[in-house]
Amino acid sequence: MQRRQRGINTGLLLLFYEISRVGFQNIPPVTLGILALNIILFLNPLGPLSEVCISVNEGFYRKNWQRLLLSPVHHADDWHLYFNMVSMLWKGIMLERKLGSIWLAYIIAIFSVLIGVVYMVLEYLLAEILDDPTYKMSCAVGFSGVLFALKVLNNHYNPGRFSSVLGMQISSKYVCWVELVAIHLISPGTSFAGHLAGILVGLMYTMGPLEKIMKACAGGFSSFTDPARQRDSYSQYYSHPGYQYSTPRNYDVYTGGLTEEEQLERAVLNSLNERDFGGAMHNNVRRPYGFWLPPEQLSEEEMRRQRLRRFERR
Repeated sequence: MQRRQRGINTGLLLLFYEISRVGFQNIPPVTLGILALNIILFLNPLGPLSEVCISVNEGFYRKNWQRLLLSPVHHADDWHLYFNMVSMLWKGIMLERKLGSIWLAYIIAIFSVLIGVVYMVLEYLLAEILDDPTYKMSCAVGFSGVLFALKVLNNHYNPGRFSSVLGMQISSKYVCWVELVAIHLISPGTSFAGHLAGILVGLMYTMGPLEKIMKACAGGFSSFTDPARQRDSYSQYYSHPGYQYSTPRNYDVYTGGLTEEEQLERAVLNSLNERDFGGAMHNNVRRPYGFWLPPEQLSEEEMRRQRLRRFERR
């Protein structure tokens, strides 16, 4: 665990730049709140890192359970904060649009506590299996465990994508595991058990009983158990390029059911056709832009009238 550095917080300045580039009005409320909370606690921590981090000794043996809530929202330095919050910015925007604000806040709260518990279990098992008590003293801080869990959720709700990891194209189904190993190899000081705990909690939600348990516990609140009801409330949020979301549409209305190759061929034909007629109006109605069929063969008299009208406009 690194200590905070004094001086100019370059990572914090870059984080503010990224947030301003997206625009506060484009960031949903829970995501913005998480960013604000982590930034505030970085600038004004509730205590030294040694008093907010989570470990087997502090959490289990000394019963300092409040650290389960404190450790995720404290960071070792400005770069630690920067990388975690930039990741939270994009994941939060996508998931909040998908799940709704209240449900995402509920998920983050439960995940923060549960990841800390799973982290202690993993460290305890390592200490017992390897007969090395230092694992029980390993103290972790940061939001990265929650981010790994959110990554599992994001990949679950958006399957079939590929991500680039160290120049390799990895399927979203396996990217969490590849990133887990890659980050540990590139930066050995990071908490492997903390990141692994996040992946396991994410899988407990997407493939295990956690989601059903959470819905059962929140059964008395209709807004909790019906995330789709919330998504409509925030339809105005976020239209940043590359992250646009909308309800599925029947695009056959626009493509006429044509394949991409057929659309391209039709577009070329239409372009040539418009060039031949100079973009003229036919029967006083502008032809719709898109993939329409070529016009029927005109008579010589009709072609002559169109040419005359075109020259008159000039």
